Amino acid sequence: MSDFLAHCQESVDVHLHDYDDLLAWSLADVGRFWGVLSEYAGIRWHDQPTSVLLHPAMPHSKWFPGGTLSYSEHALAPAQHRPDEVAIVSVSQTRNNETWTWSRLAEEVSRVRSGLSGLGVRQGDVVAAYMPNLPETVAALLATASLGAVWVSCPPEFGSESVLSRLSQVMPTVLFAVDGYRYGDKAIDRRSEIGTIRAGLPSVHTVIHLPYLADSPLESSLSWSDLASHPEPLTHQPVSFDHPLYVLFSSGTTGLPKPITHRTGGILVEHWKTLALHHDLGPRSRFFWFTTTGWMMWNYLVSGLVVGATIVLFDGDPGFPQLGALWKLAADESVNVFGTGAPYLMASQKNELHPARMGDLSVLRQVGSTGSPLPPSGFRWLAEELPGVQANSVSGGTDVCTAFVGMNPLVAVWEGEISRPLLGCDVVAYREDGVEAAVGEQGELVVRQPMPSMPLGLWGNSDDTRLRAAYFDRFPGQWHQGDWITFTERGSCIISGRSDATLNRAGVRFGTSDLYAVLESRPDIVDSLAIHLEEGDQLILFVVTADGELTDAVTSDIKRELRQRLSPRHVPDSIVAVPAVPRTLTGKKVEVPVKRILQGANPADVASLSALADPESLQPFVALAGRFTSD
Repeated sequence: MSDFLAHCQESVDVHLHDYDDLLAWSLADVGRFWGVLSEYAGIRWHDQPTSVLLHPAMPHSKWFPGGTLSYSEHALAPAQHRPDEVAIVSVSQTRNNETWTWSRLAEEVSRVRSGLSGLGVRQGDVVAAYMPNLPETVAALLATASLGAVWVSCPPEFGSESVLSRLSQVMPTVLFAVDGYRYGDKAIDRRSEIGTIRAGLPSVHTVIHLPYLADSPLESSLSWSDLASHPEPLTHQPVSFDHPLYVLFSSGTTGLPKPITHRTGGILVEHWKTLALHHDLGPRSRFFWFTTTGWMMWNYLVSGLVVGATIVLFDGDPGFPQLGALWKLAADESVNVFGTGAPYLMASQKNELHPARMGDLSVLRQVGSTGSPLPPSGFRWLAEELPGVQANSVSGGTDVCTAFVGMNPLVAVWEGEISRPLLGCDVVAYREDGVEAAVGEQGELVVRQPMPSMPLGLWGNSDDTRLRAAYFDRFPGQWHQGDWITFTERGSCIISGRSDATLNRAGVRFGTSDLYAVLESRPDIVDSLAIHLEEGDQLILFVVTADGELTDAVTSDIKRELRQRLSPRHVPDSIVAVPAVPRTLTGKKVEVPVKRILQGANPADVASLSALADPESLQPFVALAGRFTSD
């Protein structure tokens, strides 16, 4: 980041003293900023673009018109001058751990590319995967990109219904799949699911099977080894900046998952910026993020290759054989940037883990946290356990496949806060009336200027009506993310949860994250969910207790603590014990569908059950429907 700041001063002739100056300049002239950054990053153009930002109006901003490039070419560039160094470390609970050198990765991509080409895959075709977080999955993505084809993936923990609700929208021609996997000490067979998926996707003419759980062949499939048996010289099909690279899906908790189409060049330059500058990753750095192939963080992790970093993949149960498994992995593999979800960090704190005692973490310099807000106690715990390591709480979304706000190496970290907007991200807080909120005032997270990684659209929606409804109707011409954000006098910000799950008591609006931070800091509370029902202005807290019991004394103590630490408005009308909090497959709490169920809606009408980690977790709320609205 410091080097880039100095480069900008020289190349643009502006006076930049610190990150805030650099951020301000990146927003004052977004086109010039992205042009300078693409040059600094060494983007390899096959055809030079005629300009940087031809059409700035959203949602159809036109970036780098006329330019052609290849994502896979950038990801595999280190293979030319560092062939014997490690590109990928793979840690798996299903098979032995592996390391792939850059030359091995390039060779596998070449083999898979040749195989896909032989199957008739061409530019613009969709290639799908039902695969875990493995080196072969990375190779398949890069081979797909090298042909100019479009990638889409679902992790094998998804059931067939969940997969079909996604893939049927994009109609892939080829499907990569594993026969099963191990999660901890449990073997999970997926052969029957693959049969159902294939039957539901008539567009798929070939299933490519990677033996993973067992060595036996998969019926009516082509094996990975047979597909990749005839390598040809590796080439990369250049495509336009706006050419689709992959389709990512929204969580689908309130309906059919949205197929968000991401552009090749937008992902390339955005990920380079965030990984190289904000995470300070580069050649020989080691980058890990706990993710599955169904979450945008997997795509983000794979882009570590673009900046020359070694990416560390993990497939399995992060709590097996004990909760500290990921911390041990970070030590064993000399990870420099370690990323995970906020719930994992909070569980580590609650279980009194000491990461530094699990191995040598001396090279660790940053811990990333995303998926949900990290409460102040999580920041404090990280500072105590890993002094000198930056806590990087980031917030963004599948919608842009990156973060809007996060930390960077030049700005301090304050507990419970996110340090700054990222470069080129014109993030503001808007009040209900569309006026920018004052410092310290909560508002809607809005992005006022285009970013290259804003999506092309939603696959199959040629008139962009769904894209506009999802992101641009609320504040016309500006991106509306659907999160609550508050900026501090320091320039940092606080994310307070989803604005579509806002609590509004006696006319005062607030997010749920403050409630969760207090509740889940208690040793007797494992998980929690806050729901506000307008009928009677009722706030109900659902809690999962450590011992499965909720006594009157605990209920009174929770209310007292919320009143003291937050405010009287945060004190609930009811506290109810439940066996589990419904969460998506990516770990996010399901607030809005639960609210609708409590109001009497049919679960199938308000939630995609296949998008939930445990659909049965909704049943206690179904049983409670009407209880709170009948008063």
